[in-house]
Amino acid sequence: MGPSILPINSMQVQWDWLYLGVLLISSVTAEIHDEEIQDADVEVEDFDTNSQETDIDKGRSSLEVMYKTPEPTGEVYFTETFDDGVLTGWILSKTKKEDTDENIAKYDGRWEVEELKENTVPGDRGLVLKSIARHHAVSAVLTKPFIFDTKPLIVQYEVNFQDGIDCGGAYVKLLSSSDDLDLEYFFDKTPYTIMFGPDKCGEDYKLHFIFRYKNPKTGDYEEKHAKRPDVDLKKFYSDKRTHLYTLVLTPDDTFEMLIDQSVVSKGSLLEDMVPPVNPPKEIEDPNDKKPDDWDERAKIPDPNAVKPDDWDEDEPSKIEDHDAVKPEGWLDDELQYIPDPSAEKPEDWDEEMDGEWEAPQIPNPKCETAPGCGEWVRPMMTNPNYKGKWKPPMIDNPNYQGIWSPQKIPNPDYFEDLHPFEMTAVSAIGLELWSMTPDIYFDNFIICSEKEVADRWAADGWGLKKLVASANEPGMFSQLLTAAEDRPWLWVLYILTLALPVGLGVLFCWPTKKIEEDIDYKKMDASKPVTKGELEQERGEINDEAELEEEKDIAVEEGEDKNDEENEAAEGSQEEEGDKSNKSGSEDEMKEADESIGCGDGLMKSVRKRRVRKD
Repeated sequence: MGPSILPINSMQVQWDWLYLGVLLISSVTAEIHDEEIQDADVEVEDFDTNSQETDIDKGRSSLEVMYKTPEPTGEVYFTETFDDGVLTGWILSKTKKEDTDENIAKYDGRWEVEELKENTVPGDRGLVLKSIARHHAVSAVLTKPFIFDTKPLIVQYEVNFQDGIDCGGAYVKLLSSSDDLDLEYFFDKTPYTIMFGPDKCGEDYKLHFIFRYKNPKTGDYEEKHAKRPDVDLKKFYSDKRTHLYTLVLTPDDTFEMLIDQSVVSKGSLLEDMVPPVNPPKEIEDPNDKKPDDWDERAKIPDPNAVKPDDWDEDEPSKIEDHDAVKPEGWLDDELQYIPDPSAEKPEDWDEEMDGEWEAPQIPNPKCETAPGCGEWVRPMMTNPNYKGKWKPPMIDNPNYQGIWSPQKIPNPDYFEDLHPFEMTAVSAIGLELWSMTPDIYFDNFIICSEKEVADRWAADGWGLKKLVASANEPGMFSQLLTAAEDRPWLWVLYILTLALPVGLGVLFCWPTKKIEEDIDYKKMDASKPVTKGELEQERGEINDEAELEEEKDIAVEEGEDKNDEENEAAEGSQEEEGDKSNKSGSEDEMKEADESIGCGDGLMKSVRKRRVRKD
């Protein structure tokens, strides 16, 4: 049983290691895949690849594509591709930013219409922010105003941080409709209804969604900010690829923010905005004041406690250890540090300017072998009689009234708006930005109400850029190195994955070889040749067994003779025949043993035959 159990257990261990290896490889693959999709909880929407009206010649490079300017397939409020190479319909701001240094207050940042620097699609152009540390402002009028009533609002555009981004934004503003809206004076305080898009400064990566809400009671506007997405946004700012940003607002007062057609944040305009749209029903009374006798102390010193008579507050916390003894060999007359005898005064030393020269101090070499040098002082020890300053113990305050807070009163400014989607209509779109990094690329703006229209628009523009970028992306090795730069712990998985084949080879090959060697050893041990001495020993054992059988037969015969005298002759005759047969059997066995000299297999066969006959 032992030899059969060992291979089974070993194989089980091998398969366990194989499963572990598969899991490790799967985890590495999943991590790289997560780098592509950003987050496992992201809701990926369908991408209609059939809508890509591109003609890619497979016989040529994947970069040689036939680009066609996207065209809207439904009702739209605004579209812009910049493929004509000029800012047709866009107006540059001529004003200045308020409350800013005069040297940088002017909106004089430069804009250009250019192709992408990397992963270029011939014929496809975009709007590029070119200046560093300058204010930029450009805007355009919508084809028709968007009114928030029964139709959703979808805002979508592309951004590529071609040089990364240190500090700056790439968000858009939907400007509120008004009679005095003048785009030549578009600046940071121009009223807007919605602000949406990426923004980053330092290590703070943001995706803004802000809407300005008009308080129905006061008429004042307040900014309502969506809660931050739970997705790591860092990659979108650093990978130098074109990303698609989409905002969807629906009349049921919900919103979704998408990056590359994957939902990164969603929520309710009533529940997921900060501060909330509707104020609280009750507020703290601003005129309420805490009474002078209000006791907020949960614990107080026990007024009945008395300091014990033996409590000595003057006892020090540390005292000399009087049981300490100066170690033998302590050098009282030697200093722990002495002047360096090999030091020499520098030639340029001026005693009038530098003072009297003194040799630098070095450890006294005599103290290296001694327990210590200088005056011996008793070490300090904790004073067992030290108690410190006496304080009465704390007890529960019988007059404790809790932490005081003002009473609640009805909020005089309370209102309830169940449909904050009904915002101020918008009639223009604008980019009002500041950046410390140039070459921020914008392209393919669209404002519409149908998701299918926005998806098809994205397929004809951003989808083609994604296709080209994927064709030009580095190999798997480069991707692994890039992923490890952001997540250093991936190196552990890489090392384990590389070491796995070697480990599995050892597990599958080495133990099997060992088992085969054990089995072969046992076979060889069973069939090895018998020496002459071993044969003689075995022959002697056979003779001893035969004699023992004869003695047993004789004893049985004598017992039967005593018990049955009448059949003595017959029994004697039968016993003699039995003796002859036993003797002949022993002689046969002896003969077989003699014939098997020099052959171990023959000896084993003779022994087995003898034992079968005896049984």
